Amino acid sequence: MKHVIIAIDGYSSTGKSTIAKQLAKKFEFVYVDTGAMYRAVTLFAMRNGYVSNDGMVSPDLINRLDEIHLEFKFNKELGYGEMYLNNENVEREIRSIEVSNKVSFVSEISEVRKKLVQQQQEMGTKASLVMDGRDIGTVVYPNADIKLFITASAEVRAERRYKELTKKGDSVSYEEILENVVTRDRIDTTRKDSPLVKAGDAIEIDNSDMTMDEQFELISKLVAEKLKDS
Repeated sequence: MKHVIIAIDGYSSTGKSTIAKQLAKKFEFVYVDTGAMYRAVTLFAMRNGYVSNDGMVSPDLINRLDEIHLEFKFNKELGYGEMYLNNENVEREIRSIEVSNKVSFVSEISEVRKKLVQQQQEMGTKASLVMDGRDIGTVVYPNADIKLFITASAEVRAERRYKELTKKGDSVSYEEILENVVTRDRIDTTRKDSPLVKAGDAIEIDNSDMTMDEQFELISKLVAEKLKDS
């Protein structure tokens, strides 16, 4: 039986992970958060002093990529897999504003992308997947069965992220998050290796004025129709 791949790309803080988790649960697919993988590598780089505040990444990180073991371990209470870095649960730590401020710099490195893309492609040989990220429908799975591209205004995305982080007790300002969102957009869309672009055959969803429930209802119908026709 052929494994089905749903590729979800888009800008940061658009709720890609949320819709991916919802779709995976509804259609009983495996959910893969590729952003968590890049964040975990970034955390490793930060812990070892390999990435500076101005975005300079030490070549020592490339030399130690083979020491980085990434794994998603399913959490029954949450209903999805959490990110483990070298057998340590780092799910909360990788969502911090500190990691957010540096992840685009680490994600630019071709050796990092090559290592993670290979792992992501191997996952699709074992099960049907819902995978979200920046280059899923263009690089990782250019022949994905369903491609979605999620977008929203920078201001809306920053406000959502601000509410999410402050609810967790993190001390951040809206202005700081908006700056992070705008900077990540610029880096993600202009990097030389696998920039963030909408695949020609992707369905674009602007959720600036949608609730998560409204988005899920719209996209789940689109996916159901495409799966029925495939």
